[in-house]
Amino acid sequence: MLLTIEGLLNPAQLEKIHERLARGVEEDGRVTAGMAAKRVKNNLELRFQPADRELLLRIIMSTLGNDARFRGAALPLKMADPIFARYRPGMTYGDHVDDPIMGTSGPKFRSDVSMTIFLNDASEYDGGELVIRTTWGEKRVKLNAGDAVIYPSASVHRVDPVTRGERLVCVTWIQSLVRDAARRELLYELGEAREVLLKRDPDADSTKQIDRSYVNLLRMWSDC
Repeated sequence: MLLTIEGLLNPAQLEKIHERLARGVEEDGRVTAGMAAKRVKNNLELRFQPADRELLLRIIMSTLGNDARFRGAALPLKMADPIFARYRPGMTYGDHVDDPIMGTSGPKFRSDVSMTIFLNDASEYDGGELVIRTTWGEKRVKLNAGDAVIYPSASVHRVDPVTRGERLVCVTWIQSLVRDAARRELLYELGEAREVLLKRDPDADSTKQIDRSYVNLLRMWSDC
């Protein structure tokens, strides 16, 4: 499932993030790439002083933890510390699949869901689309500041070359409670219907049936 989340970050959060990004130290993005991705990755990643990094992590993690759209779609169990990346003219990230197992300094975890949070508006740069290969063809994603997209980590995807301006993004990866992408999508759709019914008619038999089905499917398919 590919899902866009509009307005994940609000203007005040974006302002704080950009203040810290301005103090970040740039390094070659290939440092954090896997063996295959190193050949096609050409971007910059930002390294921060501990206090700045702690604030950035707190903003991103608390926002995701409180966003019902993200929780319902990703069903997060574990999450990687986000990476902040910059693309200038000529920079790109060719076709690749994200590493299946992540975690360098701490416990390892499986990447099921990939996430890109856009930190500046689409009008500020040309090119730089996130292109995700799906069953229905390529999906091109270029969102405004504060918007995000999530998609299966197993998808082949790329970032087209930036030709003008600068692309700023935050990327992270999630191990889901439900490993299988098709099951996560089914649970997301069922969960959306469940929420509507619980608000509209919580005592109806049909609402109770949908609620029970959602809860028990999550229990059946959960890894934990």
